[in-house]
Amino acid sequence: MRRTARWLALPGHYAVTWDDDGYPALLREIPDPPVVLFLRGNPATLSLPQLAVVGSRNATPVGNDTARAFASALGGAGFCITSGLARGIDAAAHAGALDAGAPTIAVCGTGPDIVYPAAHRRLADRIAERGAVLAEFPPGTGPRPAHFPRRNRLISGLAVGVLVVEAGERSGALITARLAANQGREVFAVPGSIRQPLARGCHRLLQQGANLATRPADIVRELPSLLAHCAQAFEQNIPPGADTVRTPVEPAAKRVLDRMGWEPVSVDELVRWTGLTAAELCSMLVTLELAGRVISLVGGRFQRREEGRQNERNRA
Repeated sequence: MRRTARWLALPGHYAVTWDDDGYPALLREIPDPPVVLFLRGNPATLSLPQLAVVGSRNATPVGNDTARAFASALGGAGFCITSGLARGIDAAAHAGALDAGAPTIAVCGTGPDIVYPAAHRRLADRIAERGAVLAEFPPGTGPRPAHFPRRNRLISGLAVGVLVVEAGERSGALITARLAANQGREVFAVPGSIRQPLARGCHRLLQQGANLATRPADIVRELPSLLAHCAQAFEQNIPPGADTVRTPVEPAAKRVLDRMGWEPVSVDELVRWTGLTAAELCSMLVTLELAGRVISLVGGRFQRREEGRQNERNRA
C-alpha cells in the first residue's frame, strides 16, 4: 500500500476506479472488468475509440513494417492504438501511432512502475507523453506468466476491434483475438505467405470468420459500425444529465460540418469538396460523431444530426 501511495503521489500518475466517470465504457462490458486501473499519462485517452494491434513477439521485418504502417494510418484516421508493449508487433504498433502523432495505450502485464521488457523503457515514456501506460496490477508487481493472458482481455476489452499482424499457431495474439470475439469486438487479420509459420495464426483466424485486412482502408471502411459500438457503450454508461451537454468541436472540424450540409455524403465527396486527406477527414468525423454532431449511415456515408438543424432554426 505504501508503494502504491508513493507512486500515485507522483505527477501524471492516476488510479481510475469502477466508480469514476472516466472508467472506459467498453471495458465495463467484459465479464471480469478490473475494479481499478493504474495509469501513467493522460486518463482522457481511455475514452477515445481504440483499435488494438497485436501479434508475434518474434515478428519478421515485414511484419513489423506492416504493423507500424497500419498503426500510423489508423492513428491518423482517428483511432487510439492499443497494444501490450511487448517486443515485435506490439512495439511496432505503438511506434506507428507515435509516428502519426496519434495517442496510444500500452497495457502492461506488470505494475505500472515496471517496464517489461526493460528495453522498452524509452518507448513507454513516449507512450505516456502521447497516451497512457496502463495496468490493473498495483505498483511493484513484476512480470509473471499468468499476468499476460489477463492483460490480453484488457487489450481487447478496451478496443472496438483487434487487428492481428503475424501470429504463430500458439501465439498469445490468438488469445487476444478469441477474447475479442467473445467480447463482441471485430477481429481483423493480415494474411501472409502459406510458407510463413508466423502467418498460420492469421490464416486460422480468417478461416474462423475474421475480417481480411490487406490495407488500412479495409478497417477504415468499417469505421461507422465500429464507432456505433463505441457510442452505444458510451450511452449506456453516460452520467445522468451529461447527454444535455454538447461537446465543442475544433474549428477545422466545424468547417467540415458546415460543408456537409444536411444530405448524406461520403468521405470521397468530402475529400473533393474540402481538399483534406481521407485520414484527416476520418479523424474529424470521429470527433464530430462523438460530439453528437454527425451520424454514420450504411455504406460509409455520414449525415449531420437532425436535432442540430432544429437548434439552428430555434436560434433563427
